Amino acid sequence: MKKIIGFVALLAAPFVGKSQDWHVGGIAGISNYSGDLSEKRVNFSYTRPMLGLLVKKDINRFLTLRAGFTWGMAAADDKSNSSPALQQRNLSFSSHLWEGHLGAELNILDIDDKGFTPYVFGGVALFSFYPTAKDSLGNRIPLRRLSTEGQGLPQYPERGNQYALHQISIPFGVGFKYLFTDRITLGLEVGLRPTFTDYLDDVSTTYIDQNTLLAERGQTAVDWAWRGDEVNKSGVIGNYPPDGTQRGSAKYKDWYTFSGITVMYRIGGSSGRRTTNFSKCFKM
Repeated sequence: MKKIIGFVALLAAPFVGKSQDWHVGGIAGISNYSGDLSEKRVNFSYTRPMLGLLVKKDINRFLTLRAGFTWGMAAADDKSNSSPALQQRNLSFSSHLWEGHLGAELNILDIDDKGFTPYVFGGVALFSFYPTAKDSLGNRIPLRRLSTEGQGLPQYPERGNQYALHQISIPFGVGFKYLFTDRITLGLEVGLRPTFTDYLDDVSTTYIDQNTLLAERGQTAVDWAWRGDEVNKSGVIGNYPPDGTQRGSAKYKDWYTFSGITVMYRIGGSSGRRTTNFSKCFKM
């Protein structure tokens, strides 16, 4: 029995016991959006800032648990699209994003040994949003309450209720960590967030009947459901589209991304290694 226990302990040694330190810190960088108002996969013209707090716990040399709370923004405007049809649609939006996440990092190398490591991460997040659009006076107009695509209207039961403003996303991505000192770890991280909503931008399916929208939600709703009657880059002014005309596409859900620089402070036992020169981290 002692031999079996010793053999199991030997096999488990690379995965346990090295450290179970806590790290606290933050991330600062950029946020981006991908959805119905972005002709490209990501339109970097509408890159916005992002800030967050992080807590991490090393389970062993290769596994780190993490939790965080992050603020960012999503934004887009049809004026930046090259398609005349999208320019004519002339929609825009902006939304604050508040996210709390739990997840894990898989470290490729032992950072205490090498001084650096690439890593991959994944997890689950709860985030909140509220799409708004800016009028000619700079005022923000909340879009959800306007039912721009018939959400919550009895005439369009297939559209269901108003979309929820608290949703689930699945954070995943890659990063690089560098042991700057015995206590401080610097990093660079790129994280994608596929969501389960297509209304991050308040656009998903088709236009609804103008008169129905007017009767149920008023002229403001009609004005913000279709803005092609405003002067846009193409110079073309049209009429409100007929009921059922494509406004967006429900084929793909919306995404957002958080990417930035991380700074973490180790709490607990030290790594036994102090690195202050970047070149040292590449010693093999």
